Amino acid sequence: MCRILTAAAIVLCSLTVTEASWTDRLWFGGGIGAGFGTVDYIEVTPIVGYNLTERFSFGGGLTYRYRNDDRLPGSTNDYGANVFGRYTVFRGFYVHGEYEYLNYEFVSGGSTDRDNFNSLLAGPGFHKPLGRRTGLYVSALYNFSYDEDDIFSPYDDRWSFRVGVSVGFRG
Repeated sequence: MCRILTAAAIVLCSLTVTEASWTDRLWFGGGIGAGFGTVDYIEVTPIVGYNLTERFSFGGGLTYRYRNDDRLPGSTNDYGANVFGRYTVFRGFYVHGEYEYLNYEFVSGGSTDRDNFNSLLAGPGFHKPLGRRTGLYVSALYNFSYDEDDIFSPYDDRWSFRVGVSVGFRG
């Protein structure tokens, strides 16, 4: 019994010496979007993730979106959060799954109103390293919760395309 405990202690000590600390496994990223014209919008989507293994990471993010449509009275603001998982399949190619909550403001009858949207999204992505710890990612996510009959939906389509920058993601 003593030999087993000694061997287990040696293995555990060697893991803590060679294993990266939890802060080394954290990664950060997100995207910034903007468009100007008849509809002006600004969007900020920071994310934070954790590389659980070499292939699997999980995390969460926030969303803020401002819109001003010249065809409608007033501007609107959206707020949201998400949790996600990413599994790297092969050399930068990954599969992304996400649950998103969005509090969406829309114009209805000359004034604004709010609604909550829960979406389940999944799809492929690609991560291209740009440096030692930085990279660019692109995802094409299918929204399984999309309802084409919902005229006040925050989404125009079933597909959501995202581009962003990450620091520390191992994709």
